[in-house]
Amino acid sequence: MAFIITSECVKCGICVDICPVSSIVEGEDQFFISDTCVSCGKCKDACPIDAIKGTGA
Repeated sequence: MAFIITSECVKCGICVDICPVSSIVEGEDQFFISDTCVSCGKCKDACPIDAIKGTGA
């Protein structure tokens, strides 16, 4: 399953710290998940505001 970071992101950085393959990229207003994501789900589980969603793909 692929993941996306929604506009609810507050850039707390928890997902960046927990990603084992450094796939979280900082944007101007929020973080984004790059193509190097291995779909482990650690970022989704760690997000304190549930801003990371599975795409089902």
